[in-house]
Amino acid sequence: MQLLTTKMINITLPDGSIKKVKSGTSAIDIATEISEGLARNVLSASVNDEIWDAKRPITNDATLTLHTWHDKQGKMSFWHSSAHIMAEALEALYPGVKLGIGPAINNGFYYDIDLGDRILSSDELPKIEQKMKELVSRKVSFKRKDISKKDAVSYFTDKGDEYKLELLEELEDGNITFYTQGNFTDLCRGPHIPSSEKIKAIKLLNIAGAYWRGDENRKQLTRIYGISFPKQKELTEYLEILAEAKKRDHRKLGKEMGLFTFSQKVGQGLPLWLPKGAQLREKLETFLKKAQTKAGYLPVITPHIGSKDLYVCSGHYEKYGEDSFQPIKTPNNDEEFLLKPMNCPHHCEVYKTKQYSYKDLPVRFAEFGTVYRYEQSGELHGLTRVRGFTQDDAHLFVRPDQVKQEFIAVIDLVLYVFNALGFTDYKAQVSLRDTDNKEKYIGSDENWEKAEAAIIEAAKEKGIETVIEYGEAAFYGPKLDFMVKDALDREWQLGTIQVDYTLPERFELEYTDANNQKQRPVMIHRAPFGSMERFVAVLIEHCGGNFPLWLTPDQYIILPISEKYHDYAEKVSQFLKKYDICGPIDYRAETTGRKIRDAEVSKSPYIIIVGEREQKEEKISVRKHGGKDLGSISLEEFKNLIEVEINKLIIFNN
Repeated sequence: MQLLTTKMINITLPDGSIKKVKSGTSAIDIATEISEGLARNVLSASVNDEIWDAKRPITNDATLTLHTWHDKQGKMSFWHSSAHIMAEALEALYPGVKLGIGPAINNGFYYDIDLGDRILSSDELPKIEQKMKELVSRKVSFKRKDISKKDAVSYFTDKGDEYKLELLEELEDGNITFYTQGNFTDLCRGPHIPSSEKIKAIKLLNIAGAYWRGDENRKQLTRIYGISFPKQKELTEYLEILAEAKKRDHRKLGKEMGLFTFSQKVGQGLPLWLPKGAQLREKLETFLKKAQTKAGYLPVITPHIGSKDLYVCSGHYEKYGEDSFQPIKTPNNDEEFLLKPMNCPHHCEVYKTKQYSYKDLPVRFAEFGTVYRYEQSGELHGLTRVRGFTQDDAHLFVRPDQVKQEFIAVIDLVLYVFNALGFTDYKAQVSLRDTDNKEKYIGSDENWEKAEAAIIEAAKEKGIETVIEYGEAAFYGPKLDFMVKDALDREWQLGTIQVDYTLPERFELEYTDANNQKQRPVMIHRAPFGSMERFVAVLIEHCGGNFPLWLTPDQYIILPISEKYHDYAEKVSQFLKKYDICGPIDYRAETTGRKIRDAEVSKSPYIIIVGEREQKEEKISVRKHGGKDLGSISLEEFKNLIEVEINKLIIFNN
């Protein structure tokens, strides 16, 4: 009689060690062998770099990484599972509800639902929350099941869930899975956490509208946002951060400080910069222009529109055409223009105006160029998502042997900007192609591989902490995106650097090498701010509107205590302006107390009060924003105080 032998497989752990286990062993089994404590904390796992359920059997040799709450992948699995719990609660509370999609997002999760003619009120969120807590307390497992397309279609047809049926149309038979927990089953590829018992704290945050599949021509669904945690304490801390974020909301502060506004008559997503906001932008531009000039950049200016043919050549029309503003017609029937979605094609044409030798390179063109993209109205959000925005754009045309050194120099410039503005907590994301969906991109595999290698090598040489994200590259090349954490520990994508072998080919850009042969330059795209609008929004929220003194539009406000002291207030103002120290005078017939309160709201760094005593002694009484009283000082002393503070902060003067 032949004995059956159990197949053994090799599991390679992150430290390189190999564990021999039986085929069919799960990630959580392996975690248990390492430590019971570790096993209790495992939420999901990466098996051969694919995210799996921790309980899913592994049947062949594989690499294994375990994910806990402290990993992004662990959080994503946790929040995705929470979305399924919310969907189950919704089905229990609102029979007949139809479900769209329910993914994890950077902070929490959402589910898009269709309640027919019923409008869901935010007053109902506590009821849904309570139902979720009840379901969680049952400690149910999330169970994965492979299912045929025929059976999946049959299930959702019987259920009457048209949105799931539409999603199924795009899936191939043999590649479809269901997940079930308790009385709820969903179409889902996973992964999910082992059990609902790990969810200890839940908060549903708000309700919004969302078009199905992001298409404005489709039905608008109800989107419910929520967040969950493995500890109540973490939820409490998160809600405190949310409350602080609400205080710092750039839309609120921007209005209070008179920085920017929006007008329905002008159009959605098109910000109007008010005088103080325009001053802020000008100071940021001046700061970067000084740094760019030192680094050898040459200024260029290009039009806000371009011929459609320009963007067909660059590939932008193919990639952005449907989602962009539509072509502008002219009296000439054969002529069409586009609002420019990118500055780079224009800069390619600038490069072509002269012939370059290898000795002339690198050539660096910089422009604060405004671009236009038709973002859907539901996606617009203050300054962070707009339809017209200004990029601090530059394009470097370099020899292949210069790519790495120029890329490193750009990294230095980006970090210089961040440090000057108080962004000290950042990491870099290497954004590469989606290797399973290459048709989204243009250019040869060879050029993509060269560009990707150059970015990874440069980042490594600079010693920057990096994470690799597949599918986040620009359509013409990979990039290095800087992920910055603000004062509230929120992560924002700001600066970006991209290596591009494709546009030089499309525009037939050339230089002459040492052998008098024509060669193709490499293009580096870079924007330290990213966009002025988004950067200003993040900066406002990061510093709560209390900008560094060198950057703030008004460094002080003068409050005369009555009309009698208007002339002296003007004299103080004129003295300070001689030293480029600027601020307004509050001439209003209000009480001094009211003026001080308004100055605090508008975030004036210094409040100068002038009255009889100050006029007589030719001094000023000074309060710092936040209430600190500096007492009565001379104009010279105040001027010196400001200059010392500015010189401490303006590192680019060194």
